Amino acid sequence: MAMIKPCSRYTPHGDCPALPEGQVLDYSLSSPLDPSAPLCKHTVPYDTPVETWSAGQEVTVEFDPDGGAAHGGGHCQFSLSYDGGKSFVVVHEELKYCFVNGETSSNTPEVLSYKFNLPQDLPASDKAVFAWTWVNAMGNREFYMNCADVAIEGTADSYTGKEIVIANHDGYDSIPEFHGDYDTGLDLYNNTSQITVTSSGSSNASEPSGDAENSS
Repeated sequence: MAMIKPCSRYTPHGDCPALPEGQVLDYSLSSPLDPSAPLCKHTVPYDTPVETWSAGQEVTVEFDPDGGAAHGGGHCQFSLSYDGGKSFVVVHEELKYCFVNGETSSNTPEVLSYKFNLPQDLPASDKAVFAWTWVNAMGNREFYMNCADVAIEGTADSYTGKEIVIANHDGYDSIPEFHGDYDTGLDLYNNTSQITVTSSGSSNASEPSGDAENSS
């Protein structure tokens, strides 16, 4: 699967900004992140944001209809970084059945877009990084991640939310194949740390509160 709206970094799809100097289009954005690759895969941002969003706004995230297999669904998160992609705070989750409408062994995606409201109390930034991440339910144990450069219009000093879950990637926990048990791996998502991000780019993670709720 590959995110096409907002424009993923270096995507060949859509009306996106000119590539940063020295970079080339990536025709393999639907592939999982290499276990040793940096988060976002591409670490040089576009010179201008691909979208400008306001805190509290409803946004739409779309995926390439020809961009890959659904692998039976799995856990997706949508997150924002205020420090150039070093840390991410979650703004929406589609757990268990991302890309599908329920338990399935199908590789055909049934859902290719998600709409959700950004938190009302996001700080402003003209260099935020929006990320989609996914741990697939079926098949090889993989971690998918696409990133997009966005601007956020907001008035809050900081925002605190769940820290992104990274799994099946070097140095992080592994989530096994679901084998029909769609609760697999939910403990990582429900017990993640809280992280506070600010418009200045600073971030601070705290221990899990233990009362995080599952979104599905």
